[in-house]
Amino acid sequence: MKEVKWHGSSRSDVEAFPAGVRREAGYQLFQVQTGEDPSDWKPMPSIGPGVREIRIRQASGAFRIIYLTTIGDVVHVLHAFQKKTQATAKRDIDLAKARLRQFR
Repeated sequence: MKEVKWHGSSRSDVEAFPAGVRREAGYQLFQVQTGEDPSDWKPMPSIGPGVREIRIRQASGAFRIIYLTTIGDVVHVLHAFQKKTQATAKRDIDLAKARLRQFR
């Protein structure tokens, strides 16, 4: 099972999600740790090669977790946030890119 490494405020951001979203985020990250794909994800090549986004939709809103698994035996969680618009905000993409650059 892969270790999860949290970058920046990503862990506290996930902890601030509503309880049901937090549970779902934990399950989806567990899937990634065991080598499976999350239930709903998409590649994020605009951030970097191999970067993916877990998509969680619940009544309380749309939530995203941006991660990378291609460096070592680790799940690098770069950013987690609640999505307010259909397009991912530039500041969220820029923050994930900056955190990726810090360890790449």
